[in-house]
Amino acid sequence: MNPLPPRRTPVFQPKLLTMLREGYDTATLRADAVAGLTVAVVALPLAMALAVASGADPATGLATAIVAGFLISALGGSRFQIGGPTGAFIPIVYAIIATHGFDGLVLATAMAGVLLVLAGLLRVGALMKYMPQPLVTGFTAGIAVIIFASQLQELLGLPVRDVPAAFLPKLQVLAAHAGGFNPWALGLALGCVAVILGLRRLSAATPGFLVAVVLASAAVALLDLPVDTIGSRFGGIPSALPSFRLPDASLPRLLELLPAAFTIAFLAGVESLLSAVVADGMTGAKHRSNTELIAQGAANVGSALFGGLPATGAIARTATNIRAGGRTPVAGMLHAAFLLGFVLVAAPLASYVPLPALAGVLVVVAWNMSEHGAFRHILRSAPRGDRLVLLLTFGLTVFVDLTLAIEVGMVVAAFAFMHRMAGLFEVSSGVKLFEAGDEDEAGAGNGDAGQREALPAGVEVFRFSGPLFFGAANRLDNLMDRFPSPPKVFILRMGQVPFVDASGVHALHALAERCQRQGIVLVVSGLQPQPTEVLDRMHLPHAGLVHRVPDFPAALALARTLAAPPGIG
Repeated sequence: MNPLPPRRTPVFQPKLLTMLREGYDTATLRADAVAGLTVAVVALPLAMALAVASGADPATGLATAIVAGFLISALGGSRFQIGGPTGAFIPIVYAIIATHGFDGLVLATAMAGVLLVLAGLLRVGALMKYMPQPLVTGFTAGIAVIIFASQLQELLGLPVRDVPAAFLPKLQVLAAHAGGFNPWALGLALGCVAVILGLRRLSAATPGFLVAVVLASAAVALLDLPVDTIGSRFGGIPSALPSFRLPDASLPRLLELLPAAFTIAFLAGVESLLSAVVADGMTGAKHRSNTELIAQGAANVGSALFGGLPATGAIARTATNIRAGGRTPVAGMLHAAFLLGFVLVAAPLASYVPLPALAGVLVVVAWNMSEHGAFRHILRSAPRGDRLVLLLTFGLTVFVDLTLAIEVGMVVAAFAFMHRMAGLFEVSSGVKLFEAGDEDEAGAGNGDAGQREALPAGVEVFRFSGPLFFGAANRLDNLMDRFPSPPKVFILRMGQVPFVDASGVHALHALAERCQRQGIVLVVSGLQPQPTEVLDRMHLPHAGLVHRVPDFPAALALARTLAAPPGIG
């Protein structure tokens, strides 16, 4: 009786259901409530600051943190993930609003959510984790520079409103209005930075962001400092969530916003999975990638339906949740509930928050995002191709376009990888006759050329080592030209070839046909499982072009028979 096939893991398995099935008691609820309140205190000023920096109003950031944060925790594949708006989206959201309006952003966010759900259902969660680190570091560092540049207006208190989204034009406009510099704004922002960094040195558990914003708000209210506040700029924050509304969608509009939606979906997927991996490393838990993508998709659709911003897993808030003792996804759901309580009860107090204080908060966020240590390490120590990917991605992110930076960075990283893999493919003529079969094990040597004299007359041997793919397939083009006179039998030792692709098969087929035209018998020995499977699937050998044998001794025995003069055997 045949055994049952292994059961495939369901694509959508929220961690919340798993935790509830394992049992949920009062002590766990207490721990989750403390962690949720702690994260809410951290998320409150961040949500408003991120929304303002993105070109939206503070209430939009809070709505995003509440709606998306709740859904990410309730449906996600990580026990500890905290979701909401993040700094990585600031330049993307700002550019989309500037180009397509806020309604365009809402529709692009909803489209990105659908794309993320489809990605999870198609089980591509594991693939999104294979991002080259130089690309991620260059992209993140570039976003950090853009965030800092986006806050220069509020840091300096410059009286200009319509600031371009592009980096260089933004600096030109700000420089043109430098005469309106407000020293009170800069002093307030630097004071917030000092408070945040100082409290962080004293105790990592202290909510430095909130303390800094509260102190700055009190200073502005008591001293009547001449700086912009949320009340003077936006008229305050409503004491309720935005109303549920379906975005207007037409086919031309959908096609117009598709590139923006892909950018949001890509960044949300990568950042959420990266955050989940960080949480796994801190706790020893294991997240479910595809479930996490589906949850991120649902959260972005939900955020869009309430007029919110794109959302994803937030590494800093997730780490805060873990350090505060969060045990299950309920902590993230409670964090959203606490934020909702603030909106319902204390929203009028937000009118006193000075915008330079929020700019100071984002300066610290940008510095934390910059990964300056990793950036310097890659520049000093990484291979040349990785350094090129880092600098190219960073430069394109800052000066050109984020989507183009990702696309070009991936292409260059792929070419750098292929170049390195092609360099691993070697062709050598050593045969190691006295250690027959060793070539079929990793680490075999190149052999002693003197042993070639022991080969049967009319037999030549070459050893292939490394992956035989399209980047290395051209190495076979002139292989037969190395012989002054063609041999009768040509043995290819492929025991050290772990991988063959279609281009490699094509090159082998071309070599076999050339051997046939010259009356040479081709023998292949020591094929590993993957090359064997690919050669079988692509029908090589056929029509007697190639003889396959399991190892080199068998190939040598067959070659002696095939190369023997007629009548001898």
